[in-house]
Amino acid sequence: MILVLLGPPGAGKGTQARRLTERRGLPQLSTGDMLRAEIAGGGAFGKQAAAVMDSGRLMPDEIMTGIISNRIDVADCADGFILDGFPRTSAQAGTLDDLLAGKGLVLDAVLLLDVDEEALVERISGRFTCRNCGEGYHDRFKPTAEEGRCDKCGSLDLERRPDDSAETVRERLRVYRSQTAPILPYYEAKGLLRRVDGMAEIGEVARQIDVALGGESGSLFPNG
Repeated sequence: MILVLLGPPGAGKGTQARRLTERRGLPQLSTGDMLRAEIAGGGAFGKQAAAVMDSGRLMPDEIMTGIISNRIDVADCADGFILDGFPRTSAQAGTLDDLLAGKGLVLDAVLLLDVDEEALVERISGRFTCRNCGEGYHDRFKPTAEEGRCDKCGSLDLERRPDDSAETVRERLRVYRSQTAPILPYYEAKGLLRRVDGMAEIGEVARQIDVALGGESGSLFPNG
């Protein structure tokens, strides 16, 4: 089975991709991970990608497509895979169709994690972690028992990621709306789009994904 995970930043795509990997044995193909691996491997596309990143330019679609093409030829993708972070634009959606068709493959479903944007801003901007032990917290949903002190290890070294600020999150959502959201009608017209409530509890989102992909009996998953 070949799946695409869509949703705005912070919607939980990575978490749900990992759960699908654990339950169904489908490898998660994250664009960031693939880029880093290709660059580390020193292949032709990796060298091109490194040069683009060093220059600060946006990654050309042809490089990303080449990296994805190489990755899905690896044996662990023989029974399917999950694309996380690609496609992001209408042009990339068309390119993915062409890439899969050229390999005799078809996309089975596109999972959209629907979210409330303001609630998502609160979810992301309220996060902070302990730099000492890595324990995660949230201003509203999981505050520390004592302000400024980690419950787990007692450290006072708590931090927030710079890109988790409310202003930054809203900008990332704006980019998502302008670039990625327009591909939703494309997949809806193909009958591939499956919407799930990305604001639900993690386990509930996973259950909804199973239902969206053919019911809790897993009819679209031969190993389910």
